[in-house]
Amino acid sequence: MRVHTVVEEADARYITNSGMLMQLKLLSEAMYQGYHALDTLTFQLHDDEEDSTNCMVSDSSISLCSATRFKRQRTVLASAKKDKVAALDNLETAVANISEFVALLCGCDERLSRRPYDAYLYIGNFMFGRHAEKQKLLNFLLQQNPSDDLAPPPVLPIIGALGVGKKTLVAHVCADERVRCKFASILHLNGENLLNIVDHEKAMLGMPSLVVVEFVSDVDDMKWNEFYSFVTRTASTRSKVIIISKLGTLARFGSVRPIFLDALSYEELWYLFKNLAFGSADPAEHPRLVHIAEGFAKEFHQGGSLVTANAFADVLRSNLNAQFWLSILNKCRKVMEKNLFAYGQLPNLLFDQGREGSSQNRITKGGVWRTTPRSFC
Repeated sequence: MRVHTVVEEADARYITNSGMLMQLKLLSEAMYQGYHALDTLTFQLHDDEEDSTNCMVSDSSISLCSATRFKRQRTVLASAKKDKVAALDNLETAVANISEFVALLCGCDERLSRRPYDAYLYIGNFMFGRHAEKQKLLNFLLQQNPSDDLAPPPVLPIIGALGVGKKTLVAHVCADERVRCKFASILHLNGENLLNIVDHEKAMLGMPSLVVVEFVSDVDDMKWNEFYSFVTRTASTRSKVIIISKLGTLARFGSVRPIFLDALSYEELWYLFKNLAFGSADPAEHPRLVHIAEGFAKEFHQGGSLVTANAFADVLRSNLNAQFWLSILNKCRKVMEKNLFAYGQLPNLLFDQGREGSSQNRITKGGVWRTTPRSFC
């Protein structure tokens, strides 16, 4: 709770100190690990109580039931204790200098406009986590360019696998009022049609512009130089360029250190998916559903995406029924197994390589299954 309070407050401030951003990342990681360890303890202990109730009270079954329950409790508690100790150690490390962090945070007077977290639970294009990365991107967009009139616009590459939230991160930060006031125009281009930027010459001429380019494949250096020269000649010296791609080789075009977006940790994904799937319902009232939800989180962390997780959570939230959730989870697992058996790799890795699944189990950019979540219902 203490760490969550600090992370939420930091998320609402404009932080430019790189050391504070590193500490914010550590705090948020420790927070999600702590929540996961707490859920593990809470709901596994609830299962043990449920097992005790379900044991038949007869002479022939008491000893077998007790032995089985004792063995399971011993295994569960040992695993839970290990996770709890690790999470507690991380939390204690994170809060060791939290007073200094909070004091520095108070010096960040400028506050960001933000909506309460709950407001994002029912919005398709939401922003979750990425506290440090969000601040880094904001710093890049708001800082002043070199005063040299001949200096080319700075270029920031944002690199990450498919479905990790690169475009969502850019869209979220570009919605900030100060970013929109800083740039006269925000252009979004497809890397395959890079030179189509000439069509926007009139809008860019002498004006501060933000150009966001998404690349799905590598680009020839000559073609990039032609594009970059046009932006330099046409736009104001206050203009900036953002590259979005899964290809690390495109970082060579950057003029500043790239932002690398990794997949969410399992603990982060679990925290997100649990909140999305249950919505306003209390997970403590549905312990059976919590375990099924953890099964979904494991599948999505192994071979899914945030888009997939959000889509399935939307369907599950509409029907808090264990049989319904379990049937969808089993079908998801079967599709994953079919792709793994047919191609030797998980669907998201196949899509990263530009390959598709079989005609029966087509992989789509929005997720790892051809069928939509509702078609499983």
